[in-house]
Amino acid sequence: MDRVIEKKTNTPKRIALIAGAAAVLVLIIYNLLFAEHTSKLNVDSERVTLGSVKEGVFQEFIAIDGSVEPLKTFYLDIAEGGRVEQIYTEDGQTVEVGDTILKLSNTTLQIDFMTRESQLYDLMNERQNSEITMKQDLIRKENELAEIEYNLAQAKRSYDRNKMLIAEKVIPQEEFQASQDEFNYLTKRKTLAERSVKQDAQLMNDRLRQLDLSISRMSANIDMARNTLDNLYITAPIAGQLSTLKAEVGESKGAGENIGQVDNLSGYKVSANIDQHYISRVYEGLTGTFDFNGKTHEVKIAKVFPEVQNNTFKVDMEFAGAAPEGIRRGQTLQLKLNLNDGGKAVLVPRGGFYQSTGGNWVFVVDESGNYATKRNIKLGRQNPNHYEVLDGLQPGEKVVLSSYDSYGDIDRLELK
Repeated sequence: MDRVIEKKTNTPKRIALIAGAAAVLVLIIYNLLFAEHTSKLNVDSERVTLGSVKEGVFQEFIAIDGSVEPLKTFYLDIAEGGRVEQIYTEDGQTVEVGDTILKLSNTTLQIDFMTRESQLYDLMNERQNSEITMKQDLIRKENELAEIEYNLAQAKRSYDRNKMLIAEKVIPQEEFQASQDEFNYLTKRKTLAERSVKQDAQLMNDRLRQLDLSISRMSANIDMARNTLDNLYITAPIAGQLSTLKAEVGESKGAGENIGQVDNLSGYKVSANIDQHYISRVYEGLTGTFDFNGKTHEVKIAKVFPEVQNNTFKVDMEFAGAAPEGIRRGQTLQLKLNLNDGGKAVLVPRGGFYQSTGGNWVFVVDESGNYATKRNIKLGRQNPNHYEVLDGLQPGEKVVLSSYDSYGDIDRLELK
């Protein structure tokens, strides 16, 4: 009789498969729970730049280039055009006030001056001749008046005498009437002659006054023309050094053209162009520093020019005290212009990491110095040397400052 054989469910092969699957599952669970998942990158510690986080005074400043200029500069602009006839002072020489630098010639101006002088002399001659003629006429009329007054006096005596005689009927009526008519006639002539003399005297005074005014105006024009001729001599307006003289003998120069400048050597200032981004934060009184001959010197903004040209605006700065010995006109100075008074803050040195992270995270070096891990941070203001740390870093910690461009998404740097 046949016996039914039961099939075994737990065969060695099956047991082996189950055991292998369990081992894989355990390994997966272990990796998920306990294994380290951070990506790593081995880097040569000598090829990275490290920096220390520290607490200090954060001074917000900008680096600018300034040019040393004379405290005062007077530009030599030509008032009247002409041809350069003679140069008396060479470029670079020291001049005193009123020293002649060069002479221009202008034939048109010279002819105009001589014409005006001739017109003045003609006007003065006319005034003299008019005065002589009118005085002669006035004297003639005064002589006529004197003669009339003489005849009138005789006629009055005759008339008065005849009045008494006619009352006594000694003389005929016709003789009395004739003496009366003669007296009345000469009285009227005297009145007219006096009026004529007075009018002629007034006309003479008015005419001479008009001629005097014309002569005065003409003299003023002559003075202006003489000043115009004087402008052909270019003189030094101040004592100083003549520089950038642009003139050659025989060269023609137009009115308003600049031919050079005179620099006042009694002091210097520093002029600088600043990016328009800072125009609202730069004002008179801000201070800055620069290094010269191994010493640090201070400057202060004295004037801010509001015009923006080529995306920059100009400022003039004066030295705090005397200008450093040995400084020269045209010299370039590297300045640090302070934008605030400074205050305590946590600082991290500037580095190439900022271009890769935007200041949002940084690699922080472990105390052992063997590795650096990524950490989120928050940065604030910055100056050419430091960033202000608002959150994420503590004084004493070290960070990787060099560029992160080659690290990709690495979370940990193994420093070898």
